[in-house]
Amino acid sequence: QVHLVESGGGLVQAGGSLRLSCTASGSIIRANAMGWYRQAPGKQRELVAIITGDFTNYAEFVKGRFTISRNNAGNTVYLQMNSLKPEDTAVYYCRHSGTWGQGTQVTVSS
Repeated sequence: QVHLVESGGGLVQAGGSLRLSCTASGSIIRANAMGWYRQAPGKQRELVAIITGDFTNYAEFVKGRFTISRNNAGNTVYLQMNSLKPEDTAVYYCRHSGTWGQGTQVTVSS
């Protein structure tokens, strides 16, 4: 079983930046993707970005602003978030092999 722990969330002004981290332990499958998702109150959980090897995929609403990366050991995934907007406010979750972390709150004020 894989265990995921997110960190790096917080309160930031619009236009600011945050860097989220997610560290995995346990039964990590390095060939499998690691991804970031987010969920705002009253909304469905939605994909933000996924990294699989050297390939990345981004939701349209974060392209050019967010960057996903993964360390060489494959156990930590990052999400660099720049030019943050109030609509980015949500709980951000990481996912690996069908397992979710507990989430980290990101709040962007106007």
